[in-house]
Amino acid sequence: MVQIMAVRAEILSPAGDMEKLNMALLYGADAVYMAGKAFGMRAAAGNFDNNELKEAVALSHQKGARAYITCNIIPGEKDLRQLPQFLEYLQEIGADAVILADLGVLALAKRHAPNLPVHISTQAGVMNSETANMLCDLGASRVILARELSLDSIAAIRAKTPKSLEIETFVHGSMCVSISGRCLLSNYLAHRDANKGACAQPCRWKYYLMEEKRPGEYFQIIDDCGAHIFNSKDLCMIEHIPELLSAGISSFKIEGRMKSSYYAAVITNAYKKAQEAVLAGGEVPRVWIEEVYKVSHREYYTGFYFGDSGKGQYYKDSLYIRDWEVSALVLSCEPDGTAVLSQRNKVIKGDTVELLSPDGEPRRFIMGDMEDMEGNPLTSTPHPMMCYRAKLPRFAAPNSILRKKK
Repeated sequence: MVQIMAVRAEILSPAGDMEKLNMALLYGADAVYMAGKAFGMRAAAGNFDNNELKEAVALSHQKGARAYITCNIIPGEKDLRQLPQFLEYLQEIGADAVILADLGVLALAKRHAPNLPVHISTQAGVMNSETANMLCDLGASRVILARELSLDSIAAIRAKTPKSLEIETFVHGSMCVSISGRCLLSNYLAHRDANKGACAQPCRWKYYLMEEKRPGEYFQIIDDCGAHIFNSKDLCMIEHIPELLSAGISSFKIEGRMKSSYYAAVITNAYKKAQEAVLAGGEVPRVWIEEVYKVSHREYYTGFYFGDSGKGQYYKDSLYIRDWEVSALVLSCEPDGTAVLSQRNKVIKGDTVELLSPDGEPRRFIMGDMEDMEGNPLTSTPHPMMCYRAKLPRFAAPNSILRKKK
């Protein structure tokens, strides 16, 4: 067992919209990160208008969590006109930090929102203690380190920076073929600016070779690899929480603002419960390792943490592995387990399903009698979003999840 620091890391979860925010908070996020309608690096996520940002920050605080707002595009001159007002608004609504990548935006934040803590985005590519210390001197309270660092490098940065400067790293989710997200492939091939949140993900495309004197003749990149030559595996560090804590990381960041609310719930819950087990003196329980395989994901690997980045590319395809699907969400439940459910995918009487709640391990059971809201018996739930009643194996809080293997 790795010797760990007895300091709990923050579980930082993605909140692409209000539904994902609610699920992340319900399933144990210590903090959430989200974006307004501009200036964030996930332009295609649902995101929040100003009124929704205010509501989201208030809800996070009500649930005992912190709310960080992304402002991490690489801005052009015209973007600068709107930034001061936005930064002032974030301070006004009580955001716990703004996440930014540009030194000019940092200067604007300090000038227009001096009481708003600043986190330096992974887009800034912080890879050494000198840069981290300089950013700390400029007023940053946290640096989100480049994803290309090893655990040894992270530990060295932690040892050479003030303890007041928090260290955040990504521990789970999609990876990028570029250096910390600074990529121009999307700009060149799809005229969509990756550095302003509109990446078309050309790294996931299938490529062919064409020789210049043979236009229109496409040659497959086959060999024994495949044609998806830029495609990265997904990061997963749940089995290595002791090593992450030992390196002195303050915050475990989960990627995925464009992923589902189910993903936000399951991955937040798994890392939360896994860390609790480690801090209690045990190992990561197998049940929580298995959980990360029950969301849509690409093949997993450990990124650059152990210095073996050569295993990160997956050339055969860029498809997701989707072995499980959500059957229903719990709307209400009696103490004996009699529940009203909202359908998400068809379930048939006799199916083996799992119940996942924020307060315990997943519980597998056979779906028994079901009835519609008028009391008529059902053998299946074929209609999208239909409400129905069924008996669960135990009480389950609202927004508990029923799922089954495909």
